Amino acid sequence: MASLPMSGRRGFSGERAARPSVTLLLVVAAAALAGTLLVPAGPYRVVILAIGATLLALAALIGLQRWVASLGDRRLRARVGAVTADDPTPCIATDDAGLVRHQNGAARARFGHCQGEPVTKALGGFLASPGALLPQIQAAAARTGHAVRDFPTRDGHLRLSAHSLRPSGCLWRVEALPGPTSGGFGPDPLAVPAAITAPDGTILELNAALRNLMADSPASLGEILTDDPGVASGPVDLVTPQGPLRKWLVQEPQEQGRQACYFLPPQIGRTAHEPALAAGTLEDFESLPVALIGLDADGNVVQDNAEARRLLEIATTPVPFSELVEGLGRPIGAWLRDALEGRTLGEPEILRACRVDPERFVQVTLRSGDASGDAVLIAVISDATELKNLEAKFVQSQKMQAIGQLAGGVAHDFNNLLTAISGHCDLLLLRHAEDDPDYPDLIQIHHNANRAASLVGQLLAFSRKQAHKPELLDLHDTLSDLTHLLNRLVGESVRLVLDLAAEPLHLHADKRQFEQVMMNLVVNARDAMPEGGDVTIAAAPCRLDTELRRDRAVVPPGDYIRITITDAGVGIEPEKLDRVFEPFYTTKRVGEGTGLGLSTVYGIMKQSGGFVFCDSEAGAGAVFTLYLPASAPADAQGPVAGTREAAPAGDAVVLLVEDEAPVRAFAGRALRIRGFSVIEADSAETALELLDDENLHVDIFVTDVSLPGIDGPGWVRMALERRPDTPTVFITGHAAESLTNDLDRLPNACLLAKPFSIYDLSHMVGTQLSRA
Repeated sequence: MASLPMSGRRGFSGERAARPSVTLLLVVAAAALAGTLLVPAGPYRVVILAIGATLLALAALIGLQRWVASLGDRRLRARVGAVTADDPTPCIATDDAGLVRHQNGAARARFGHCQGEPVTKALGGFLASPGALLPQIQAAAARTGHAVRDFPTRDGHLRLSAHSLRPSGCLWRVEALPGPTSGGFGPDPLAVPAAITAPDGTILELNAALRNLMADSPASLGEILTDDPGVASGPVDLVTPQGPLRKWLVQEPQEQGRQACYFLPPQIGRTAHEPALAAGTLEDFESLPVALIGLDADGNVVQDNAEARRLLEIATTPVPFSELVEGLGRPIGAWLRDALEGRTLGEPEILRACRVDPERFVQVTLRSGDASGDAVLIAVISDATELKNLEAKFVQSQKMQAIGQLAGGVAHDFNNLLTAISGHCDLLLLRHAEDDPDYPDLIQIHHNANRAASLVGQLLAFSRKQAHKPELLDLHDTLSDLTHLLNRLVGESVRLVLDLAAEPLHLHADKRQFEQVMMNLVVNARDAMPEGGDVTIAAAPCRLDTELRRDRAVVPPGDYIRITITDAGVGIEPEKLDRVFEPFYTTKRVGEGTGLGLSTVYGIMKQSGGFVFCDSEAGAGAVFTLYLPASAPADAQGPVAGTREAAPAGDAVVLLVEDEAPVRAFAGRALRIRGFSVIEADSAETALELLDDENLHVDIFVTDVSLPGIDGPGWVRMALERRPDTPTVFITGHAAESLTNDLDRLPNACLLAKPFSIYDLSHMVGTQLSRA
């Protein structure tokens, strides 16, 4: 097969460079020297002698160069031959120019004698575009020392690997794979029936296993299935000459919208009417071309197959699934717990593989496993990087990620400043009565510090990095209490109407974030009605027996609290409706809106596991609908919102570690005012040195998370080795998911978000001491 020209790449042009002949040079040189005998002495004879001598020297240099090259070739053949002589896999060694210098016996039997030919020509009979493919592989091998590529060929599937030979050359190994790769289908011994289908279900290719089951070659997927599966994976019945055959369909996205359909044994997955998947069955996964992993009740990967290890780059198991994927918008552990309860089973999610470079996205579908075994959940994983419908979501996530990084970067330092300002203001308020002339000024400072903290909170809520403190909320009480504040916000021309169902309305959410969602939506409704009108807040329980698909979101079946905020305002034009949740996008005039209100609502709802939708027409008002998972009072993990335990008065000893002097000064004074003894340190290293004194008694650690050198969780782990069971209060500007995972691994630890008040700090310390 003719190879393709590759300009700028040595050895992949398919032609040998022209080389001057040593014999010709010697003949010309001899003729020149002989000519000097016929020329009388003089300048011409000197010139001819110089030309002859130059030609002799050039011939000698070229001969030496060829001798060195031939010596290198012999050494290369000797090195490679000693390693590959008995290798049953075809092996070819090339020089830097891409010319074949050695073949082992398997390569000669497979490709014929190709000594001295370009490697593109040697492999041209097996590859579709060797001139484009092989230079890329060799360049990758030159950078990393090794490169591998799997691809379909006309005769099956091959794995082509290139190993860099130091100081020069490349060793190629051409290995036949036992089964199909994601690139296509060929003759293979794999017993799993499989097919490649077009977006409309037309069968483009099918392997021998599926062809053997069918009486003829079917034209579409509908001809071989009794019913439309309707999902990416699930139980199906294959129509065969022998009758319906039960299989488990797994569809893997391919390029250009195609799907690879694998019809697995039903034991690989199960429905509620099929036998559970035992842990031992997972051993049958290893050779399947579909990535499958088994998860235990704690969210750890306990079983995986080769395709899963390749997609997620899993080195060892068990490993937490949250360390392999991210990008769900809420903790992976919470998503897995929902799946165990049956709320998100069968719903595919697009996630980012954490350990893979370059970036890779995977589609993960969870199925029930064996409730009595190790693998209680089965995850079916496919590469979704090239999916066309991912592009829009990816662009949107990039926008949100950019703002999230900005918010996260400034939040810690900004919240340190706010903590110092509001904290010292609290200390001053303790020493000034309400009739003091300075009291109103202090109240203004305190009020504006809280406004600044609220702005930071909106940025963090949008970026989904705000500290999340879920608690059981009774909507009757929460919305009734919030109505007083909302009435002041909407003004006299707007009437707030509350329409709550009579039955109990409980949900598990962060109260402060929930109130912020309601305030943002009510203020947005007020601004949409410049002439006044009614804003109606309605809440009622809602049960979804089937999934709800809206826009690009899918609400799984389950029990929800549905909250609607309805206004009679100017409405939203259709072309603007799809952008209302984008950051910094606003339909208001310049100076009247930041564009963060609705994007904050979106971020909080995603962080809380809820959904938000907008329905509107120009001139007909707007309706914002929230779906939040319903909770029963028995689900509460703490007191209902609005109740607080009194913090015990303290003579306890507190080790306070904070690198910001103003924050450390305020926190130390706040704790001393409440009766605690405080030992201060400005770094983790200083704190550990203090704890080296065995006579020093410490009852509780209070530490910033971000510290120079060793961070907060790091030094606390070291301290707990010598002082186990010591409670800890972490203070931070924001709580990312990684910090939540750290807290889960530390006993008796809790989080206090900045900025905090005297009461917040002393109450948190007292509560931790009472639990210890």
